[in-house]
Amino acid sequence: MSTEGAHAATKPQRRRGLALFLRDVLVIIVIAALVSFVVKTFVVRSFYIPSGSMERTLLVNDRILVDELTPRWAGYEHGDVVVFKDPGGWLPPQPQRAPRPALVEAADWLLTFVGISTSDAQDHLVKRVIGTPGDHVVCCNALGQITVNDAPIDETSYLNLPQGDTAASGMDFDVTVPEDSLWVMGDNRDRSQDSRAHQDLPGGGFVPLENVVGRAFLTTWPLDRFGLIDTHDEVYRAIPEPE
Repeated sequence: MSTEGAHAATKPQRRRGLALFLRDVLVIIVIAALVSFVVKTFVVRSFYIPSGSMERTLLVNDRILVDELTPRWAGYEHGDVVVFKDPGGWLPPQPQRAPRPALVEAADWLLTFVGISTSDAQDHLVKRVIGTPGDHVVCCNALGQITVNDAPIDETSYLNLPQGDTAASGMDFDVTVPEDSLWVMGDNRDRSQDSRAHQDLPGGGFVPLENVVGRAFLTTWPLDRFGLIDTHDEVYRAIPEPE
């Protein structure tokens, strides 16, 4: 075979090799996207913190990872920091966002689909679990402490209170948590519109378990704040089972 014939024969082979390479790359991308979607939907999800209601534990614009899997079989415990969808009326109406280029919208949808973007974080809230199903939660005793099933809890290790203020809440309440709900509060009590502030809504200020995305367990950004999110188990250890 002449040299010209050999070169001509290699061109289709090169094109076929390139087509196979591009096909393999596309398959890898699709599989990676599907795996990321499954992980985001059922295992771990990323959120950012839009407000100061959980300071000092979580700061504005912190990025956190939320465990969606473990609570499905282990449930939630006192002290867990949870992310949940607005039960209705907790968040103010969001201003309508200005239209964005179609390419930007498509990219954001794709990144949200695989769990990289957190464009829906504004539709969710993050608080600490104070009352679990069946608990009787009351504020406050003579020392300004919340009691759960008549046991006082000392939250001074994580509450962000103004200097000189020792009361765990400036608002009194006396509630029993329904079987399918949680009673949640922010660590920055004076800046947290939590269960206390929504008792007049149809849900009574409780968060339905079906609205809870999962338990926040890790701060990932900024890097100087990287670390596990403390559930302060010692604060809640003495709480008895509800009657």
